[in-house]
Amino acid sequence: MIAVVTILSAFRLGFFLSKRLAANTTYAIANLWAFVFQGSYLMLGSVDGGKNPAFETSEFPLSYGLVTLTILAVGFGLVQLGHRVGRGPHGPLRQFGGGSWTRTSSTPGRLWTCETARPEKT
Repeated sequence: MIAVVTILSAFRLGFFLSKRLAANTTYAIANLWAFVFQGSYLMLGSVDGGKNPAFETSEFPLSYGLVTLTILAVGFGLVQLGHRVGRGPHGPLRQFGGGSWTRTSSTPGRLWTCETARPEKT
């Protein structure tokens, strides 16, 4: 479940949110929810004495913690990658960035115009 949350949300959060802190915090909260949900589900299966428990109650589940930590680190990497792709010099969300918005009253139906400092493509 943690891997599913990471695959479905990490890159998209980095791509669509303009602030890195907001993207990382949102991903961390989503990962925390999935970790608690999955951990309690696996713990109940182990304590209940099921046929094939995820880990034994007599052992510390170090391997589970390491895999979860690795998935968390990969997710943060995907957030950073999504942020770079979405905010690159020619990224799709960069078209309105880096300019100044000015109010135009001469053009009917258009109240604001963005004038960018970068050169136009020819």
